[in-house]
Amino acid sequence: MGSLFRSEEVCLAQLFLQSASAYSCISELGERGLLEFRDLNPKVSPFQRRFVGEVRRCEEMEKTFTFLQQELRAAGRLPAPCPESPRAPAAREALRVQEQSEQLAQELREVSRSRSSLRDRLRDLRQHLHVLREGQRFTSLPVGPGVPAGLGREPILDPSLHHHLDRKINFVAGVIHPWRVTAFERLLWRACRGYLVASFVEMPEPMEDPATGESITWVIFLISYWGEQIGQKIRKISNCFHCQVYGYPESEASRTEAITRLHGQIQELSTLEETEKYLAEVLDKVAQVLPTWRVQVQKMKAIYLVLNQCSFDVTKKCLIAEVWCPVRDLTQVQDALRQGSVSGSCFVQRVPTTESPPTLIRTNKFTAGFQSIVDAYGVASYQEVNPAPYAIITFPFIFAIMFGDVGHGLLMFLFALWMVLYEDSPRLRQGTNEIWLTFFEGRYLILLMGAFSIYTGFIYNECFSKATAIFPSAWSVATMANHSSWSSAYLATHPSLTLDPNVTGVFQGPYPFGIDPIWSLATNHLNFLNSFKMKMSVVLGIVHMGFGVMLGVFNHVHFQQRHRLVLEFLPEMIFLLALFGYLVFLIFYKWIKFSAADSRVAPSILIHFIDMFLFTSNAENLPLYPGQVPVQMVLVVLALASVPVLLLGTPLYQWCRQRAPRTVRPRAHDFAEIFMHQAIHTIEYCLGCVSNTASYLRLWALSLAHAQLSEVLWSMVMRNGFVGLSYVGGVVLVPVFAAFAVLTVAILLVMEGLSAFLHALRLHWVEFQNKFYVGAGYKLCPFAFAPDTWE
Repeated sequence: MGSLFRSEEVCLAQLFLQSASAYSCISELGERGLLEFRDLNPKVSPFQRRFVGEVRRCEEMEKTFTFLQQELRAAGRLPAPCPESPRAPAAREALRVQEQSEQLAQELREVSRSRSSLRDRLRDLRQHLHVLREGQRFTSLPVGPGVPAGLGREPILDPSLHHHLDRKINFVAGVIHPWRVTAFERLLWRACRGYLVASFVEMPEPMEDPATGESITWVIFLISYWGEQIGQKIRKISNCFHCQVYGYPESEASRTEAITRLHGQIQELSTLEETEKYLAEVLDKVAQVLPTWRVQVQKMKAIYLVLNQCSFDVTKKCLIAEVWCPVRDLTQVQDALRQGSVSGSCFVQRVPTTESPPTLIRTNKFTAGFQSIVDAYGVASYQEVNPAPYAIITFPFIFAIMFGDVGHGLLMFLFALWMVLYEDSPRLRQGTNEIWLTFFEGRYLILLMGAFSIYTGFIYNECFSKATAIFPSAWSVATMANHSSWSSAYLATHPSLTLDPNVTGVFQGPYPFGIDPIWSLATNHLNFLNSFKMKMSVVLGIVHMGFGVMLGVFNHVHFQQRHRLVLEFLPEMIFLLALFGYLVFLIFYKWIKFSAADSRVAPSILIHFIDMFLFTSNAENLPLYPGQVPVQMVLVVLALASVPVLLLGTPLYQWCRQRAPRTVRPRAHDFAEIFMHQAIHTIEYCLGCVSNTASYLRLWALSLAHAQLSEVLWSMVMRNGFVGLSYVGGVVLVPVFAAFAVLTVAILLVMEGLSAFLHALRLHWVEFQNKFYVGAGYKLCPFAFAPDTWE
């Protein structure tokens, strides 16, 4: 609790490291994560530091690891995370890792290049084989007038040029992308009309596109032409359309022989399977050693980056480092240096400083969520009071005031309980959804918010907007009916009647816990809740702010500023209690003083509070107690008198203290700065007491809004499912309940829960923490080897 209540004591220290042991000492300190190193070479370029060569070597190894990682991903593999954290490697071990990683990278390059070449050769042979087979079917057909020459299309042939068919016919065959066939055919017709016959047919099996890697069903084309100039045009057009052209023998015997030869060459490419097997073996080895190597090199690089921040003492041949260190961890630091050094000559020494140390607040998995809420406003100044331990109770409770419902709170509690029970599951921890990770990190906060919402739901007596009669009602409606003059005709024409507590015997005592369920049936239900929740919000808000002002006492005492107890804390409490503390007194006094019998003549607290500031009284608004007006005048005078004390007390005290003998006389602008700062604080506090009190009325507004949304959702959705007790009603109830459940989760749990969370966050940041919390510090960031962050 000590560290959570106030940040730990942190000191500035120097580490004296022998050159031979510096690497191992920093490695040991990195494993423990105790110190934050300061850069003693801020003006030295990173390229001119002592260990820049070692850092570059680590970066070169990381490039090699990146290549190995890419090869694994290309093969559809992902290296598993390192099962255990290996220590940073020694110099000899690092050289071994560098040599082996480069060797594996070279093997992967050669094998991948060989496999790619074999694949291209095999694809080329198969495409050539398909071209010859499909072309064989085409050229075996008789060609003449009136005979179709194409397998898939009509030949491009001018009938007026049939006399040219007795010339020697040549062939151009190949494959083309299916998207380019139409344009390719059109250009052939325009450039070589009448001097060729073209046939197009799809390849029987899809093959890989070497440019994109996609599987494509290529189109085989066979063009028969006559004339050498026509052939040159066809080849140029084929090149423009990126066609793969293959040789096509003229005679059928030569084509048959070529097909047989291609079959043999395809069968001979069995070395591809051996290459794939060898590649798989290399990848297996890479996947096995890569996780350990990358962690080792990351640690090694981090150590050398820290060593670059140290200064080198030439005379003593040692490295000197400056660190921020928690005082309680100094013995652990010395023990780490003893284990890391060979001769035991490395040591740590505290040094005095006038700088403000960083803030260190140790947390666990339960308190981390609440501390993050406070840190989002601002990191605590060094050793000032930390609001987090109080937020563990006040934050869920203020949230629950706005979210009070037993059913909704139970759903939230069960969801958080599931996350807590399975918090060690890697599936939950290693999610990629940022919203889910936010919920998971705040699981204990959500757990308490749900539990407190259940409690306030019982106070409000609301469960999915419906009241529950846990105990018998304390109202006797029969007594009210017996003492009234209601006739049967009057009751028949008035289905709704107002509860009247001013009847003898109708009230049989207070309800044991929470609000009596009879109020859920009353027509004046909303009026009753308005008055109750509005006054409750004001009371809780003033208590919350007063508690924040009292926490400032711990800061004044700890920092030896006892004058601020009289010059700041006392006038602040007088101002708050004389005005708004008195308002709380009036609320409780009116509750106790007036009963149902004389409630109609009860005066208005709001009018009394306004008249208090005007130093007047209202004849129509009777006083609550004798001598009320003089008491209120005295309280206003006390509140107003506390303002100049709060404004001028601290600046005058500082000025008088520095004017005393044996002190340095302050400069004029220093006093002006102190006075300006105190003036801003005074204006902010006095105006804030008014605005902040009104700001707590959001508890009333959000609570009523949540209750009304719940009631609307029940009346407009769920009630429609109770159409009858027949089988039809049971069937209708299923989709209606499904819609009710979805809307409840989406609107009342998610949207309303987020709204209540944000308002509770604002009440803590603005209304509570600004009474005592500065939040102008910075976190202690100890040098520690982070978990594996390989992407």
